[in-house]
Amino acid sequence: MDNSRIFEAIALRRCLAARYNKLALVLAPHVLYKRNDSYFIDAITVTRDGQEPKEPKVGSYNLAGLSELDVLDQTFEVHPLFNRMDPKYRDNILFMIDAD
Repeated sequence: MDNSRIFEAIALRRCLAARYNKLALVLAPHVLYKRNDSYFIDAITVTRDGQEPKEPKVGSYNLAGLSELDVLDQTFEVHPLFNRMDPKYRDNILFMIDAD
């Protein structure tokens, strides 16, 4: 999989449109990392099938399930729910959003 769109979205703090398990998502990706030989992004879901989620949360998305990636013009800020010190990222980070 070509991760260049994911790197671009994280580096520029731009939302990422994607399809994940048949759902149309708009994500605010904060980190790309490897876990158990698979690649994941942790992101805030901005919309799911056009609807805002009831409450914000950091979701983990396996890159194997993501398709139709597109970097949007919509920007985002680092979300307060994102914990850059989460132990699951230790020694597994490929790319992470810059701290404010």
